[in-house]
Formats: sequence, structure tokens, C-alpha cells
Amino acid sequence: MADAKILATIERSDTEQLQISLSEFKGTSYLNMRIFFTNDGGTTWIPTKKGVTFTPDQLDILEEAIAEAKKEFMAEG
Repeated sequence: MADAKILATIERSDTEQLQISLSEFKGTSYLNMRIFFTNDGGTTWIPTKKGVTFTPDQLDILEEAIAEAKKEFMAEG
């Protein structure tokens, strides 16, 4: 993976978005969730330091946490 492969983008405001992507660093693949911002109307998105990176072996933990959150939200609704 030469460049990050964007899996999803979640708009947070007109100038901020969360990008979820796959990337590779030193031969290891990662899932990244990072806040990006724009100051040119969305032509260019710049990464911030705000974000998290997961290794492939951490994805099951993340998946379980998301499933639990979904259950909690459904119980509230």
C-alpha cells in the first residue's frame, strides 16, 4: 500500500472530517482514524495529530467495542 486507502469519511463540520483509512508503515498495515481539516473550502484536507492507529490484531477488540456500543444505543432508543 503506497498511499492510504480511505475506507470512510465522516463529516464533522464544513472544515473538519474524520477519515478512516488503511495504510502501511515499515511493512506493517494499520487502520487509521484521524481528524483532517481544510482551510481552502475542501480542496485539500490536512491531517491533524488527533487520531488513533490500530494494528490488525487490535481490530477484533475494536469490533467488539463497536458492537457493544450499538447494543447500548439500541437499548436507549
